[in-house]
Amino acid sequence: MASTSINPIIPGFAPDPSIILLDGTFFLVNSTFHMFPGLPIYASKDLISWKHISNAIHRQSQLSLKFSDTRLAEKDEAGDVMHVTGGLYAPTIRHHNGTVYVVCTNILHMGGSDKDVTENFIVSATDIWSGEWSDPVYFDFHGIDPSIFFDNDGKVYMQGSASPGPMTRIHLFEIDLQTGKKLTEEKEIWQGTGGIYPEGPHMYKADSWYYIMISESGTCEGHMITVARSKNIWGLYEAFEQNPILTARGTTEYIRATGHCDIVRDERGQWWGVCLRVRKDKGRYTLGRETFLTVGEWSEGKWPKLSQVKMNPILQSGKELVRAEGQARLTSSPMVDYLYIRDAKLDDHKFSNSGKTLTLTASDGNFSQWKDPVTFVGKRQRSLVGRSTVLMRNPDIATAGLVAGLAYYKDEHRYMRLFYDYTSSEIVFEATVTSKKISKVARHTVQLRGWVEFRLEYTELSYTFSYRIDSEIDLWISFEAQDTLDMTAPDFIGPVVGCFANSSVGGGEIQFENLEVE
Repeated sequence: MASTSINPIIPGFAPDPSIILLDGTFFLVNSTFHMFPGLPIYASKDLISWKHISNAIHRQSQLSLKFSDTRLAEKDEAGDVMHVTGGLYAPTIRHHNGTVYVVCTNILHMGGSDKDVTENFIVSATDIWSGEWSDPVYFDFHGIDPSIFFDNDGKVYMQGSASPGPMTRIHLFEIDLQTGKKLTEEKEIWQGTGGIYPEGPHMYKADSWYYIMISESGTCEGHMITVARSKNIWGLYEAFEQNPILTARGTTEYIRATGHCDIVRDERGQWWGVCLRVRKDKGRYTLGRETFLTVGEWSEGKWPKLSQVKMNPILQSGKELVRAEGQARLTSSPMVDYLYIRDAKLDDHKFSNSGKTLTLTASDGNFSQWKDPVTFVGKRQRSLVGRSTVLMRNPDIATAGLVAGLAYYKDEHRYMRLFYDYTSSEIVFEATVTSKKISKVARHTVQLRGWVEFRLEYTELSYTFSYRIDSEIDLWISFEAQDTLDMTAPDFIGPVVGCFANSSVGGGEIQFENLEVE
């Protein structure tokens, strides 16, 4: 985090950004898919330094993520398997008359069917700083990526990408936000410019024109932003002749796969875009889809424009934005940045000592499955180059089949673990990627006494797991470095690093101290 570059403004597992400016503060929200709490809310005064202040889905009673497993879909042109994770997709944040709204889709992968079930909902907050969000108000829409538009006459409209894909369509309907009731029939307003998966729509109004901005061509190399406009909200919509207005396709840019963009104008009249992109080097995009900032331009009567995304945005004046030395990129309010897997048993994860001590009750469910709760809590990997560490205390009594330690986790198909096996008295390293038929295990016989400290070091090219024990405090013992390419695949999510505990019968407590994730 010592870099003076502006981008990414939200690094690591931060896809599908949406943004507003409210009372001098920018607020931004991202997708979270199968992780809880969901839909993080970030705040910034300057678009450069951000703070994670809350999560719009912060109570398990709000909704269930039980059916958010990851499906392995068809291979792409490069032969890579697409990992399609259910859960919370592409939220939009908007505000009106003192209330902030977040609208989103919960994708359910129901048993016995390969078709998605969509739950579209609205949550709201009258005080966004409080961190308290309403229960969901559901509305009838067979599609994804809903977005709200407030018109000047007081009417409220919902836009969304109507399923099924890949040739989705952008639909529009009037809605009552309090009840979720549709006030009109849905109408198709745009098909996009011909790219697959027209999605992520956002509507804006300028100079009596209605503008609809969308993403097309999937969330990988062909991703692009296109725009159309109409004098009537219901259409017909005319596509911009110079579409796409933002893309990295066909280039050798390090920052690639541009899509899911939202735009905002600051108090000085300057337009900005926030979008998802990946940092890709030698086929690797280690942190997945992150949030980037770019400069926009929107003159009266003209079409909106967005500049190619760079590590440091460049204004129309030619001035390059640079982070001041020591200026924070991203901070967090206490405890809000911890993540759990789906419908975790939160009572099995107990923090004490101001969050420095964590006691886990082992689950019988483990990472390789998704139906049962897994005892795991972690944080997003935010740095391309950094480390994660945690100290684990040896329990007085070990439950049958108990394993516990430090894990890198994406989904049930991709994870790495470094743990102590209390049955065999071994430190074990394990790497699993079912889509690439990778299954690695290495073991060191260790007689654990008081404690063991686990460490994961990462670069853009490799992951290295190490450990040290109390009897040899100055000696770090490492396992073979792992290529980050193993964990890279077309997907929606990013890495989360944290502590876990499993046992063959469930139960048994393990204490961890000072979990640090960079």
